[in-house]
Formats: sequence, C-alpha cells, structure tokens
Amino acid sequence: MEKIRINYTGKGVQPPHYQTEGAAGADVFARLDEPVTVKPLERVMIPTGMTMALPKGFEAQIRPRSGLAWKQGLSVLNSPGTIDCDYRGEIRILLINLGEKDVVISDGDRIAQMVIAPYIQGEFHYADTLDETERGAGGFGSTGV
Repeated sequence: MEKIRINYTGKGVQPPHYQTEGAAGADVFARLDEPVTVKPLERVMIPTGMTMALPKGFEAQIRPRSGLAWKQGLSVLNSPGTIDCDYRGEIRILLINLGEKDVVISDGDRIAQMVIAPYIQGEFHYADTLDETERGAGGFGSTGV
C-alpha cells in the first residue's frame, strides 16, 4: 500500500476514506463554510480543505460517486480528473449537476471518489509512418454498437 501524505488547510477537514475493504475509490468530502446549491447544468468547484503529496509515478484520479450520479445527476465534469504527483495546491472537485433539480452540497458531504493509480510517462518520437492494424483509423463506434 502506498503512503499518501495529506495536509489540512483548515479545521473540520475529513481525509479520504474507503467505505469497504475492497473499495478501489476513497470517498472525498466537501469542506464548506456554508452549503452550496448547484442548479441544473451548473458547474461548481468544491473545496476539500486538503492538500496532498503523492509518490512519484502515481496520480490521483477523481471520479463521480455512482449514487450521486444516479440519484441526483451530480457528476465530476472532467472525469476522471487527474491530480499529478507534483501538485501541492488544495484539492478541489469540479462538479456539474446533470439532473433536473437543484442539488445542495453541505460541509462533510461525500462528493467524489479518488483512485490512486500508477502511471508511466511516454517518450514521444516523430514517425513518417505508423504500422498498419486491422482497425486502422476507425474510431467513435467504428467497431460496432
């Protein structure tokens, strides 16, 4: 298990928390001084009150919580959002209300989930040609429904 160092920017901050032993994503909590109302199709940036340091070679992926998406239409706009290992600012979650009713977010609400994942950086090289594949340039549904 990788050790993730977190720091709190204020009082009352809840650290990410895995709800079950087998959970891949840790719940991330809102840190708000007052509730925020998100109207349909509105996007908001919700603070978490924490900063963190990931080990080199790891990222944190921010994803929607399925229950919020299903029941209220609340989603992470740039899903999955990436937090790089060298970022040291406050973790804020970009949410959008895709539902038909206002959604109220209060301090301490679980607003997203965070998955810690390894990554590798590629080394990019220009090539005059690419190798041929069966798929070729087909995309956006070209392999079927």
